[in-house]
Amino acid sequence: MTIEASRRALFARYRGGPAQLRPPWSRREDDFIDACTRCAKCVEVCPTGLLTKGHAGYPIADFIRGHCTFCRACADACEAACFVARDAETAPWPLTATISTACIEPKGVSCRMCEDACDVAAILFRPARGGGAVATVSADVCTGCGACVARCPVKAISISTPVPAEAHA
Repeated sequence: MTIEASRRALFARYRGGPAQLRPPWSRREDDFIDACTRCAKCVEVCPTGLLTKGHAGYPIADFIRGHCTFCRACADACEAACFVARDAETAPWPLTATISTACIEPKGVSCRMCEDACDVAAILFRPARGGGAVATVSADVCTGCGACVARCPVKAISISTPVPAEAHA
């Protein structure tokens, strides 16, 4: 058993609230926090308003405020070493959308606003027995941009790091 003795790790347990999702192309959490000067330049240049200040003033992605266009303006504006280098093979982040049971479509209410918001067609609806439809997210297609989150009238969609299937066993 390993014990991390940093003050940050100790107090993170008491912070509470949802996980702090960093901007796209961010370095690992510890490296990001160590490098970030909290200048907020990345927040200021975000064209959709996705980025905001989180705990202790570090930038976070807040999908209720906006979505990510993957323009990389945040990384380009950063003068510190908070982001990974630009290349065609580096994914912006491992995030994907998840649709909870609060979705109203399976209950027979026609909505599908998330499907309309998804530019990459990662959200699909399968007809359900007895009426309505069940929304599914194709994790292979979903970019985690979050355009679907703010469009959902019942807040049934969240963006998070997917849990590997073997972790459920």
